[in-house]
Amino acid sequence: MTDALKRLADEGVAIWLDDLSRGRIASGNLAELIDRSHVVGVTTNPSIFQKAISGGDGYEDQLRDLATRGVTVDEAIRMVTTADVRDAADVLRPLFDSTGGRDGRVSIEVDPRLAHRTAATVAEAKQLAWLVDRPNTLIKIPATEAGLPAITEVIGAGISVNVTLIFSLDRYKAVIDAYLAGLEQARAAGLDLSEIHSVASFFVSRVDTEIDKRLDKLGTEAAKALKSRAALANARLAYQAYEEAFAGERWRSLEEAGANKQRPLWASTGVKDPALPDTLYVTELVAPDTVNTMPEATLAATADHGEITGDTVRGSYQDAQAVLDELAALGVSYDEVVRLLEDEGVQKFEQAWLDLLTSTEAELRRLAPKEA
Repeated sequence: MTDALKRLADEGVAIWLDDLSRGRIASGNLAELIDRSHVVGVTTNPSIFQKAISGGDGYEDQLRDLATRGVTVDEAIRMVTTADVRDAADVLRPLFDSTGGRDGRVSIEVDPRLAHRTAATVAEAKQLAWLVDRPNTLIKIPATEAGLPAITEVIGAGISVNVTLIFSLDRYKAVIDAYLAGLEQARAAGLDLSEIHSVASFFVSRVDTEIDKRLDKLGTEAAKALKSRAALANARLAYQAYEEAFAGERWRSLEEAGANKQRPLWASTGVKDPALPDTLYVTELVAPDTVNTMPEATLAATADHGEITGDTVRGSYQDAQAVLDELAALGVSYDEVVRLLEDEGVQKFEQAWLDLLTSTEAELRRLAPKEA
């Protein structure tokens, strides 16, 4: 069942699970996925935590203790989520050690309500790193305009970062620049660059979802021919940008000082359109030094019937650019789409966080000790 996953790993793709819950850790399921499905990392986001904690599996005792202490709902969420990440990090620690810190990592996101506040994002990132207190943690910072200087400052402080919510090529290039600037700050501060790691989460399926809606409205044969091609083209051109950035003199200077490349991470790889192959954003984005973080359904589909045929990214750049050029010729605005997707991404995570606040607050009230 896992031959396809092994082939994927052999091609240089790190397989991370895009999900986490206390039940998954306690049941041994996470350890089993590591042992049998070549999973070497875990990502979380506000939506994942909202689903896990609202489901209630394994959280009641801790929430009861927090309710008895009378903590705020914000503190309760931080205590619960960082506990899950800490425990998952411990499960993954052998992988972290055996890969020299490259994999075996768990990501946790800053409060999405801070997405447009640089200083608050930096402070939150430092607090999360302190709370989890595991070297194999990645702090997720959104690639908003306010997030870019925060990424530089947090990397400069020696904290490893997963940059999230990247949709556009220009923003991705700015993320790479922010990472390199952070490494330069860390080097100036005398920090060990070899201990700083980063991934850049480039979102995939949402690009097709939005652009395909626009193509459907056009309804022409030319529009139909471009359906479900934009996301792969966008991601492949992002990998081209990665190759170019990490082949330059600026990078070589940092590499000589022990720095690690910031790997591209393919995020949002669950297919939204049921008409598409359910492994599309896995099998068509195979390239060395990448990460693919998959929902469990996509992981299982890849194990079951994914066809890994080797590198499906390098050598495709000319065709990928042609797709974006043809979209522009049809009047589909790339800049408008990626701007909308970033705004919606922040809003969705913020709403998930607000939903988590609401449901957790209700649980704290329910579990609070009754007054005598």
